[in-house]
Amino acid sequence: MGNTNYKQFTLGIEEEYMVLDPNTRELKSHEQRIVSEGQKVIKDKVKAEMHQAVVEVGTDICQNVDEAYHDVATLRKTIGGIAGELGFAMGAAGTHPFSHWESQLITDHVRYNEIVNELQEAARSNLIFGLHVHVGMESREMANHIANSTRYFLPHIYALSTNSPFWEGRQTGYKSFRTKVFDKFPRTGIPETFESIEAYDNYIKLLVKTNCIDNAKKIWWDLRVHPFFNTVEFRICDVPMTVSETIAIAALFQGVCAKIYKLRNQNLNFIQYSRALINENKWRASRYGIDGRLIDFGKEEEVNARVLIYELLDFIDDVVDPLGSRHAVNYVARMMEEGTGADRQLKVFEQTQSLTSVVDYIKDQFLAGI
Repeated sequence: MGNTNYKQFTLGIEEEYMVLDPNTRELKSHEQRIVSEGQKVIKDKVKAEMHQAVVEVGTDICQNVDEAYHDVATLRKTIGGIAGELGFAMGAAGTHPFSHWESQLITDHVRYNEIVNELQEAARSNLIFGLHVHVGMESREMANHIANSTRYFLPHIYALSTNSPFWEGRQTGYKSFRTKVFDKFPRTGIPETFESIEAYDNYIKLLVKTNCIDNAKKIWWDLRVHPFFNTVEFRICDVPMTVSETIAIAALFQGVCAKIYKLRNQNLNFIQYSRALINENKWRASRYGIDGRLIDFGKEEEVNARVLIYELLDFIDDVVDPLGSRHAVNYVARMMEEGTGADRQLKVFEQTQSLTSVVDYIKDQFLAGI
């Protein structure tokens, strides 16, 4: 058994933010002004999204969680500052509490026009904000192995990210309604396993050949072996309200990848569970967040979600020091104490009965702690 090279597990983080009107607190089209001003400062790390009230940012390739924290914090401060100068405000939540998608403009771009043309209302109503975490891999073969095994942990980590309890002015009863909105798209959700990277590539080739998709980026699963980079990309999470939450979640994804890799180096494999079973946990995470019960498939029983999250922390405990991420992973305990973004949004709503107060809270949390 060789030494595990933990340096390979680099991080790349993409976040989607909402552009707000500071007066009405509605979502607001920024006519790409935030993006064009942002590009002068941070180049291609900021991009337009399909809806004009969305700004997407992406970090450089980060060697560890500290670099990632610094990069995400800088991106939020930069975008927040530019937005403020242009008369907008920014926020990070999986859905806007009350804005309606019908009144939101679509960015005029060939790719988005094609998607809207094909997916129609499913695309136009897809006014949601996610977090994507890329974890670097030594090879696409290893990426496929790690993707297969880390599927099991997606609902546990997703539960911690839940941050979209409201939709179009209604309390949905979900901690994350964002995934319910995204479920209308094809090729979403928990993927199946692929016995090899060739099998995955052949699947993509077949879809391209039969005009289902024109490129592999139209695979919108909750995790995927990235079509172009040597990364596993985790796409299940709502965008968290604060940078500290984002980094804690990224550290968990990095940790499970490193742990599965370490086990593989010891010729140990993690049990593969079916998409149908993992989906039961995803549904529970979406509905109840960290306050529900998830299924422990090994024991075949329901267990308090928090208990399973602590078990996950134990599972990755031996890799977080080599990764240099213990402090980021430790933040998870604080998230469980203070509640997820959804829990905190609901608490503000309970206290104020006002969705504009909820938006103000989201706005105030955007740069919290940085």
